[in-house]
Amino acid sequence: MNRQQKILAVLGIWLWGVQAFAQTEVRLAVHGSFSLPEETIAKFERENRAKVSVIKVGSGNEMLNKLILSRTKPIADAVYGLDNANIAKAVQNGILAEKQPVSAPVNVSLPGALAVDYGYVVLNYDKKWFGQNKLPLPQSLQDLAKPAYKNLLVTPNPATSSPGLSFLMANIGGLGEEAAFKWWGEMRRNGVKVAKSWSDAYNTDFTRNGGSRPLIVSYAASPAAEVHYGKGKYTEPPTGNLFLKGGVFRQVEGAAVLKGAKQPALAVKLVSYLQSADVQQALPTEMWVYPAVKGTPLPKVFEFAQTPPKHDAPAAKEMAQKQKQWVGRWTRVVLK
Repeated sequence: MNRQQKILAVLGIWLWGVQAFAQTEVRLAVHGSFSLPEETIAKFERENRAKVSVIKVGSGNEMLNKLILSRTKPIADAVYGLDNANIAKAVQNGILAEKQPVSAPVNVSLPGALAVDYGYVVLNYDKKWFGQNKLPLPQSLQDLAKPAYKNLLVTPNPATSSPGLSFLMANIGGLGEEAAFKWWGEMRRNGVKVAKSWSDAYNTDFTRNGGSRPLIVSYAASPAAEVHYGKGKYTEPPTGNLFLKGGVFRQVEGAAVLKGAKQPALAVKLVSYLQSADVQQALPTEMWVYPAVKGTPLPKVFEFAQTPPKHDAPAAKEMAQKQKQWVGRWTRVVLK
């Protein structure tokens, strides 16, 4: 082989390598709260000679709506963050691949997807605020509609936020449809504030972060997160949970391969990887959720993440059939 032939051979190998690398990008659509250590993602990339592109697409329901709108030309190969309140909508709109990976043994399940984690949507309260204002904690959702609690609650919008939608499902499941919307009408008159996302509500409107609302629709693990990020400042959480009838929803989040994925084989591996020990053990202190896979140990700080004694939700079939109607009705009752 002469010098020119060697140069061409090397160039050909380089071009093949570049082309091969470009073909191994796998895209994962996620909601805005998705978080994993860089090394955890890097391990998957090394083991599979792939590049993971994480595409954050707003809050949970925003993400789902964008995936539906782009289904003829999918913006990702796989998705993480669908949950038991919106998975039926994903299935009905045909955005998920017919064949999904086999699931590891899990504590919770999600039809049409692999369960990755779960948590409880509840009401959080600011302990300091309630102590300083000498206001007793509400004992029911109905208490929140009383004058004493006027302008105290912030909730994410169920049309755009997964926890907001989950809370609405708990209201309907625990109170009944008519009573739930009657309550929301009363809450509108009592000054409930609606935020676009959980992040907006918690980081801007909640009194713990400089806002004016000492009550928030959030997660049962949030008090544990407050202790963790306090870096030794707290021996007890500065926030607490309220487990009220009609105010607790068990949210199960999962991952799935999208129909029309450019890299379906890699998407299968990536979705399965989200149930691996590396990912499952990272989830509690990254996203403050419980790992779905059986036998995954929890960090010590999760002793501050209370588990509600019960949770409410409509039947799965009813959620699938009526969710759009319910969200529309909520919007009319609360916002219009």
